[in-house]
Amino acid sequence: MTPGLFDEILARGGARDAVADGAWLAAMLDVEGALAHATAEAGGLDAAAADAIDAACRPERFDVAALAADAAAAGNPVVPLVAALRQAVRADAGDEAAAAVHRGATSQDVVDTAGVLVAGRALAVIATDLADAADAAAALARTHRDRAAAGRTLLQQAAPVTVGLRAAGWASGLDDASRALEGWRPAVQLGGAVGTLAAFAGRGAAVRAALARRLDLAEPVLAWHTERGRVAELAGLLGRAGAAIGSVATDLVLLAQTEVGETREDVPGRGGSSTLPHKRNPVAAISARAAAITVPGLVAALLTAASGHEYERAAGSWHAEWRPTAELLRTVGSGAAWLADALGHLALDPARVAASLEVTGGLLLAEHVTTALRGRVDDPKGLVTAVASRSLDEDRPFADVLVEALSGTDVTRAEVDAALDPAAHVGESVELVDAFLAARDATRRPARRPEEHL
Repeated sequence: MTPGLFDEILARGGARDAVADGAWLAAMLDVEGALAHATAEAGGLDAAAADAIDAACRPERFDVAALAADAAAAGNPVVPLVAALRQAVRADAGDEAAAAVHRGATSQDVVDTAGVLVAGRALAVIATDLADAADAAAALARTHRDRAAAGRTLLQQAAPVTVGLRAAGWASGLDDASRALEGWRPAVQLGGAVGTLAAFAGRGAAVRAALARRLDLAEPVLAWHTERGRVAELAGLLGRAGAAIGSVATDLVLLAQTEVGETREDVPGRGGSSTLPHKRNPVAAISARAAAITVPGLVAALLTAASGHEYERAAGSWHAEWRPTAELLRTVGSGAAWLADALGHLALDPARVAASLEVTGGLLLAEHVTTALRGRVDDPKGLVTAVASRSLDEDRPFADVLVEALSGTDVTRAEVDAALDPAAHVGESVELVDAFLAARDATRRPARRPEEHL
């Protein structure tokens, strides 16, 4: 399939192919073939007929464009697919086998089950990309575990941290999002027209159990035609992944600002401008952030649809799920792929990291100075607050103003300078990074590669 104009930016990575029209067709045919075998296993169909149906369920035998055109007449693509599949089976094995195609099922059974297969295959790709991004962040945490950096709250410098602690936070969020996606357990859908399994002549529960086994899906007690908790759960998990991606990507974009410049994406030839020859934009982080920004709207669309399924089968709410489900998987997948790229090519500028520590002339350590002065002066917080305000108002180094304010005490300039050394006052950052990495190394298992889910 030829990529769209914006696809390499907004639909990057393997999830795009995993949710493409061809992937949906293949999944629907997987369901039809497995349904035939499950029916035969339950005694409702001759094994030779099941084999003939399964043999005809080959995507290359069907025209996606023709199915799409014909889907408009029925309101879903299963009706023309079943007609085309019956025709193919009839040509291969005769009328009796053709009549057994899709026996007992309804269109939603096929689309929903195909949907969870498509989602599972896309999630495998996304989880792998998230794991790769987390691994890159963890490597940064290990390398820079004790490198002091300016910690920021509300976009203002607050107190020292380490580069490693920030990167460990990135890795932790991405690990959690990846594990959550890998833990999603989809269920087969099979209920027939109104969820009663009536068309299976008493064999419905057995067919459903066999179908679930064949497709490696959970078996629900009831059909979930209008109980869309599983779809809402998937939307929530993908929303969580999008949030994790967006948080890290936003940090990377801000750290790459010209005025900050603590990091850059080290990819030669990437990041240029159509007009400005000097630009080196953080393309991967920007693209990951763009994906994350898009995610909440898609999640909202699915949650809105989930609340509108009426009676036994929905009129419109079910149909409203199809596009945002595929788009949500594609978008989160794009963000994960781009973020893995951004973190994998991230270059740190130690000089700029060090320069950021000096921007406020020592104000970054004001909290620590307050603690250090306890027992040495009266009202240390009030003194430091007044010194900080004077430093800002007079545009003078915090250290110089502090020494003046402490001139009548026994606190020396050497003690002031020691209290204002960022590297010596990063709290338990190093220990926290080491603890995180040790726990991660002890519990982490290799991410399943996408092909293991196919």
